[in-house]
Amino acid sequence: MFTNKKIVLIVSGGVAAYKSAIFARLLMKAGAVVRVVMTQAATEFVTPKTFEALTQQPVVTDLFDAHNDSVIAHVSLADWADYIFVVPATANILAKMAAGIGDDAATSVLLARHTPVIVAPAMNVNMYENPATQRNLATLREDGVIVLEPAEGLLAEGYAGKGRLPEPDEILALAELALYQRTGQLTGKQIIVSAGGTVEPIDPVRFITNRSSGKMGYAIAQAAAEQGANVTLVTSSDLPAPAGVQTVHIQSARELLAAMTERFEAANAVIMAAAVSDYRVATPADQKMKKDAANPGLTLELVENPDILATLGANKTHQYLVGFAAETQDLINYAQQKLTKKNADMLIANDVSKAEVGFGYDTNQVTILTRDAQPETLPLQTKIAVAREIMRRVTEAVKD
Repeated sequence: MFTNKKIVLIVSGGVAAYKSAIFARLLMKAGAVVRVVMTQAATEFVTPKTFEALTQQPVVTDLFDAHNDSVIAHVSLADWADYIFVVPATANILAKMAAGIGDDAATSVLLARHTPVIVAPAMNVNMYENPATQRNLATLREDGVIVLEPAEGLLAEGYAGKGRLPEPDEILALAELALYQRTGQLTGKQIIVSAGGTVEPIDPVRFITNRSSGKMGYAIAQAAAEQGANVTLVTSSDLPAPAGVQTVHIQSARELLAAMTERFEAANAVIMAAAVSDYRVATPADQKMKKDAANPGLTLELVENPDILATLGANKTHQYLVGFAAETQDLINYAQQKLTKKNADMLIANDVSKAEVGFGYDTNQVTILTRDAQPETLPLQTKIAVAREIMRRVTEAVKD
């Protein structure tokens, strides 16, 4: 989202200003060009030279740009920017923004803005909960400003409360999500996504699983959240949860079935991206199994796990159901059979025998099958790009 974008980063005077330097670098790593504007109070916490060294751009601290006398800095920066961030946003600068005050370089840039503005409030919990601050935040939201919620945690004053600036990577993820959601079409819709392999115990230290990392399901959950949906991700993976997504952790196929069944009736769409173990051990051992010199070898009795996709397909009423098929041969034939047999509305098939496709990779190549169209094979691309293509089609089916 931020590749080749021009971003003005406004830093106001709070102790969390040091995180803004890290945030500036993350924006640059994402491909953005960053210009920094600092309030006078901010320079008491971090020097302008720090941001100049990090961004390789001049830093504006007053209304008249000392680097270029031919332009009015606050107007030119507002015109230049694709996005404006205020990180951290103190109670003072929020009040000035809400009242339309432009008495320094930072607030003048904000007053001249005509592109999206994202603010990340950071302050003492009592300042944050003050009715005046809450009124100002409500006014800014009404004005179209994207307000990222502060985190709860230990504050500079030595006690805990809501008001801590989120970590820079969290700010970036939340901002990207909020910007996508401005054009999302699934607001108010309930989407359930499963991800990762299931884990079937043999004994307390051993288990049966598969190679699924969960990356594809996590990407789909992120893409669904970007559309504005309320997303629940049911997973056995320990990947960081996508921003704005509720995560439910499970282990076994039966736990996955229970979690999906519990939420199925309320769902508008269900995407079964999890790789479910076909079998489980009939009777897992209560204690760690030991080798027996007199009887070398080990025989395990396996029984079939429930077919979760087929179960959901048999019980669906209004839900749009998407399944996955990871194959190593005869991809389209097997996928077409699965689409019909499981009563799914869409089937995402991929050939995991190919390089850079499927388990563990950050890229994927899939073929999308539906009941009323020819199979459509997407090019090899990142999993988030694949996920957005899948969700674009799901959105068309469930948005009304």
